[in-house]
Amino acid sequence: MDIGGNGGGLPVNNKQRAMLPNKSRGEFTRNPRKDSEGLSESPDLEFEYADTDKWAAELSELYSYTEGPEFALNRKCFEEEFRTHVSDKKWTELDAAEHRAHAMRLLDSLEVIAREKRLKVARAILYMAQGTFAECSSEAEVQHWMRYNIFLLLDVGTFSALVELLNMEIDNSAACSSAVRKPAISLADSTDLRVLLNIMYLMVETIQQDDPYDRPEWKIIRETFRTELGSPLFNNEPISVMLFGMVTKFCSGHAPHFPMKKVLLLLWKSILFTLGGFDQLQSIKVRKRDELGLPPLPEDSIRVIRSMRAASPPASASDLIEQQQKRARREHKALIKQDNLDAFNEKDPYKADDTREDEDDNDDNDNSIEAETFPLERDEVMPPPIPHPPSERVSFPKGLPWAPKVREKDIENFLESSRSKFIGYTLGNDTDTVVGLPRPIHESIKTLKQHKYVSIAEVQMAKEEEFQKTPLSGGEEEVEMCATELLYQGILPSLPQYMIALLKILLAAAPTSKAKTDSINILADVLPEEMPTTVLQSMKLGVDVNRHKEIIVKAISAILLLLLKHFKLNHIYQFEYMAQHLVFANCIPLILKFFNQNIMSYITAKNSISVLDFPYCVVHELPELTAESLEAGDNNQFCWRNLFSCINLLRILNKLTKWKHSRTMMLVVFKSAPILKRALKVKQAMMQLYVLKLLKVQTKYLGRQWRKSNMKTMSAIYQKVRHRLNDDWAYGNDLDARPWDFQAEECALRANIERFNSRRYDKSHSNPDFLPVDNCLQSVLGQRVDLPEDFQMNYDLWLEREVFSKPISWEELLQ
Repeated sequence: MDIGGNGGGLPVNNKQRAMLPNKSRGEFTRNPRKDSEGLSESPDLEFEYADTDKWAAELSELYSYTEGPEFALNRKCFEEEFRTHVSDKKWTELDAAEHRAHAMRLLDSLEVIAREKRLKVARAILYMAQGTFAECSSEAEVQHWMRYNIFLLLDVGTFSALVELLNMEIDNSAACSSAVRKPAISLADSTDLRVLLNIMYLMVETIQQDDPYDRPEWKIIRETFRTELGSPLFNNEPISVMLFGMVTKFCSGHAPHFPMKKVLLLLWKSILFTLGGFDQLQSIKVRKRDELGLPPLPEDSIRVIRSMRAASPPASASDLIEQQQKRARREHKALIKQDNLDAFNEKDPYKADDTREDEDDNDDNDNSIEAETFPLERDEVMPPPIPHPPSERVSFPKGLPWAPKVREKDIENFLESSRSKFIGYTLGNDTDTVVGLPRPIHESIKTLKQHKYVSIAEVQMAKEEEFQKTPLSGGEEEVEMCATELLYQGILPSLPQYMIALLKILLAAAPTSKAKTDSINILADVLPEEMPTTVLQSMKLGVDVNRHKEIIVKAISAILLLLLKHFKLNHIYQFEYMAQHLVFANCIPLILKFFNQNIMSYITAKNSISVLDFPYCVVHELPELTAESLEAGDNNQFCWRNLFSCINLLRILNKLTKWKHSRTMMLVVFKSAPILKRALKVKQAMMQLYVLKLLKVQTKYLGRQWRKSNMKTMSAIYQKVRHRLNDDWAYGNDLDARPWDFQAEECALRANIERFNSRRYDKSHSNPDFLPVDNCLQSVLGQRVDLPEDFQMNYDLWLEREVFSKPISWEELLQ
């Protein structure tokens, strides 16, 4: 896998590496499950997909467990400053005026030149942002004071000061050169950066939480901050562009001490806050369709997905062996005929499993990396096979979850084939003329038109084509300068480098990546100065490292998905530009490599120590940690962040491959079908839906034998995925699937993207013939013209020679 470099993520120091958990020895992995183990009775995962996890979880993920001792240090710095200027009162006992006065004093103290003094003041501000926890008795109280203090800090102008300090640290060449020379980088190398990023993250994360009980002035501050964060107010660029710059600088090797997890988390939350989450995306989509005069959406996709139920997971290995033995004893071993399939379809799903039932047992007939089979044992509406009395049976839902859609191109193709079949001629793009066609064809066209769906992207592409055709008469394009547009303009010059950098870090953080000596080290903000000396410390660090990587994957997957979705709504060619560079940087094989693991183990991983999570760890007495308590982990059914990351990566893969035949063929070439089928083991409806979508687009290329062996997967696709009328996805009859056109398809798309970017953003190279000409005499004469110095010295001579000595016929001039 080459994404502009190798991936890995362990430090280069061999002594440090020796102390880290070694997967080959099976150290520090909890609840390992073999690939062949499937729990046929496992319950649905009670997972609710959202923009983020709960606020407390998002706060705790900012800190590594290695940073634990710094909480007390922050408190000490604050109390030293506080005691100097304030009497013996507690912070929580002061009134609002005193709070504001002390916040202003701290902000003024940030301006000092001495680095140590500045760091102390920054730590004191961080302690305020952490909720002055020493004076709180519960986590809820900490969160209350966090919110109060952060709005106070924002109101006095702390965020702008922090951005200036962060810029100073980014440009600190001494720290960069020192870090480059070090053989192993630790937590101590990024102290200043971590303190600043911690405060900024806490401010963004807290303020973006919409609380109905907020004061009216807080709501105004919140909206102002959202606008400022997305506007080019900081160094003439949005804050997200500055953070993207940090990511590329880190990946280039010039700043290996940057705490990349914190940078990525702040980048994600900044994008989420300024552009909006999935609910805002849905409302923007509804508004844009209304503005363009398009019919409303047939359904709310978020609501439909949330109401879906998961299909049953695969059978266990013992069940499969038993079924194979029964089949071996069968007298007739003929191929399944149509009447067998009919019998299968009519079978009562609530009876015990029949020995003939599992066509899925014959796994893919390619030389795939899948070691076990995946029969999708029951359809979405079927409960696990627990016997119920007849009155308690679950009723089948009426209809399919999604309204079918038809594209204009589908109607054109259908009419073209019908005309050539019945009349013998074609009419191009005419979808209205039905003369000479039989009555059933008329009915079919009527049904297709009833379900015709015109997307915002199609309208945008048509408008862009019109602008390119008629640059003079097309008029000036009105571009809404929203936060998405400002961000795109900011990252446009370096977008390819940003995508490569994100994918490099994702590769280094992926659990399937192997440690390499020349890989980027993403553990700079988790490894302590003194490496662990006991088994317990080593285990704790092992958990911390795994957790650190999981959080990085979560942040990158969320960043990529949010950007793709917002760019697609803002303008289709902004989305296509980003998507194409992700594809060029090998994003598709990288995501498939990520899923080529025991995905159930990844989703149920327990790489967290709940008693060390903030804010729990600062308000409770910490129990003594033991190897047994670390090994046991928490009691959660699954890891929220890992399931969130998996769904995000599947959604990204869907976005990259939808309606792109060349990219769909990449899925086939990289043998994604067995990898994706393994992911269906996760009994969560949303994840299964996106896996089934990816299987659906490539089904026609996988061959008849694959389809015959995976009839239950095909059935699940039919039940869960939206139908496209006239889409023969289950057969190999695709007219567009011509391999020789794939490269041309990408090249044509790239040319369209370049024309769009050049027309809208590259004003310096615009064609002078297309520039407007000023024909107004007054405005032309009123323009200020800078004359050369020698002309000004000889101005009198020029007047005499060119004006006074030449006769002018004023009557002719006026006519």
